Amino acid sequence: MEQQPYGSTRAGAARVLVVDDDPTVAEVVSGYLDRAGYDVDRAGDGPAALARAAAHRPDLVVLDLMLPGIDGLEVCRRIRERGPVPVIMLTARGDEDDRILGLEVGADDYVTKPFSPRELVLRVESVLRRTRSAGTGGPGTGARPLSAAGLTADPAARRATKNGTELALTLREFDLLAFFLRHPGRAFGREDLMREVWGWEFGDLSTVTVHVRRLRGKIEDDPASPRLIQTVWGVGYRFEAAGSEAGSGTGFGSAPASGTTAGEV
Repeated sequence: MEQQPYGSTRAGAARVLVVDDDPTVAEVVSGYLDRAGYDVDRAGDGPAALARAAAHRPDLVVLDLMLPGIDGLEVCRRIRERGPVPVIMLTARGDEDDRILGLEVGADDYVTKPFSPRELVLRVESVLRRTRSAGTGGPGTGARPLSAAGLTADPAARRATKNGTELALTLREFDLLAFFLRHPGRAFGREDLMREVWGWEFGDLSTVTVHVRRLRGKIEDDPASPRLIQTVWGVGYRFEAAGSEAGSGTGFGSAPASGTTAGEV
């Protein structure tokens, strides 16, 4: 399906690429984003989305998971290979495995269908605000580098390392690591992390679970037996600054967080 632009180009407006093979969904989403002040493009399938993203780099992509030609997961992978473009996935309600896969290939957020277009606009604004804050001197970007347990996060450079080796973190993973480094030894619930790290007052708590798991996979020596980000029974998670020396046999490290199962963390 041929990809088509929507609305007029606005000087300085963020460019959002909407990818959905349902013309009604694409039209409604594009209309709301256009009225919110964004410069909106549209694509109806995976190949068209990749072509449009290559020709005119978007500031953010709203991407349906189920697409003809190339599915949304592969589109997300290929877009993220070209650079750190924020991606919000659109998924069918109940497809939890697909949502988790979307986050694991680098999507920054997801919204389940049916959804409120106004909520989607708020999600777009939230992701873009974090992106701009990261790259243009926003809040926290002038902070000093944070270090503990062989990890360093530099908020100004948006660069994280482990024992001197740079870590390939997504926007949300970096924010989560920096938050943990600022608050060592304190336990936070998933609701707290969602609100304080990403500024959300609502959303699916499994998003936090997935990002904790992904971050563990990148900073832990043994993600299956985490020593740095420990699970606190009945609460959530705690970052142990001395995790390289401390074991997980504290009575907390092996128990699932409140509202989760062992398989989720």
